[in-house]
Amino acid sequence: MIPDAARAPAAASPPPRLAAAEIFQTARALVGRDLKVLIQDGPAYLLRVVLQPALFAFVFAFVFPRIGQGIGGARNTVAFISILLPGLMANTLMFQGVTAVALPLVTEFSYSKEIEDRVMAPVPVRMVALCKVLSGALQSMVASLLDLPAVWLASGCVARVDWSHPLRLATMLPLGALVGAALGLAMGTVIPPQRINFLFALLLLPLTLLGCVYYPWAALTALPWLRIVTLLNPVVYISEGLRSALSPQIPHMPVGWIYAFLGAALAVLLAVGLRSFERRVLS
Repeated sequence: MIPDAARAPAAASPPPRLAAAEIFQTARALVGRDLKVLIQDGPAYLLRVVLQPALFAFVFAFVFPRIGQGIGGARNTVAFISILLPGLMANTLMFQGVTAVALPLVTEFSYSKEIEDRVMAPVPVRMVALCKVLSGALQSMVASLLDLPAVWLASGCVARVDWSHPLRLATMLPLGALVGAALGLAMGTVIPPQRINFLFALLLLPLTLLGCVYYPWAALTALPWLRIVTLLNPVVYISEGLRSALSPQIPHMPVGWIYAFLGAALAVLLAVGLRSFERRVLS
């Protein structure tokens, strides 16, 4: 009879469960690592996120009224900037979130191989991906908030903001940022690295110009087919959501629709992105 000490174990013991505190600390370290890099690159980041919306506001809300073109004179400037400001913030939320997640993932999965260091962290692989989404969302929220003073100054200090819906603003900002970052996760893990720049160029203009950034969705009643097509664009819902929070006097989508679509989009994009991330890491 074989002694108990010499017997091989019948089955490997399951790995120990990580405590919630350990997972939280590791996740905080992963997100903090990204934010530390962002702070070190602060001036370039600030210029990147502020320049484009400030130039848009300067040209459309400051230059055009003074040369008698575009929006039809100075009397319409306040109304137009009330439409434009939430749209520019929504555009920043989406594309900064996508850029902050998708482009680093392409680098980390290809030549830098930094992703191998990240997945060695004592957390599930999908938690690493969620940390990427969270850090990207934080970056895009900061960028979107920076648009407020930038657009106000560039428009000649005529921008007016209604602060009567703080809860709506406090929920729309992170929800829109998470949708943008989740889209970045899906793009950065599903699309081949050599095609990511082409896809950015292909998506940038349609998502922006058809995203109700420069006009409210209600203004598309004259083009009912286009009004329906734009419902597939997540930027539309972020623009309308921020418009309902910052410029509620402007006609906008029902807020319930906005929350429902953005919540569904976030769930779908996260499911696709997390599964694809895990497959790329384990392959």
